[in-house]
Amino acid sequence: MAQLKEQSNKHFSNTEETTARPETIWKIWTDVSGWKNWDIGLKNATMEDSFHLGTIGKITSLEGRKSKFKVVAFEANKSYTFKTKLPLGALYVKRTLRVENDLTYFTHEVWFKGFTSGIFAKKFGPKFREMLPRVMANIKTIAEK
Repeated sequence: MAQLKEQSNKHFSNTEETTARPETIWKIWTDVSGWKNWDIGLKNATMEDSFHLGTIGKITSLEGRKSKFKVVAFEANKSYTFKTKLPLGALYVKRTLRVENDLTYFTHEVWFKGFTSGIFAKKFGPKFREMLPRVMANIKTIAEK
């Protein structure tokens, strides 16, 4: 998956490469209670069931905002997308893996949709975009240990 041609506060992504196996990244990504270990914007995350299509989870930001999310797309060991409802809109996060030349490439894509997408992109987009490279570097460090 290539980087987005035009990054904006409304739709952005980051791709990192690692020598870690894709299964290692997948395990890190689907261990919801461990998200707080690498996502610098999270205080806590939980999930009601094992990680699969339709599962519901909860996240708590560092500021204490609590949100529910739902896994809305799932391809085991390759990608998943979760959706967090916002007033008159939604925040989507898609995580994708690919292997090329014995390296694992993992991509984290974020976008806002809906009537209020511009408002939420303006409020949260800059902070999320700024944090994303550090989040990805944290995942890489954990995976390569």
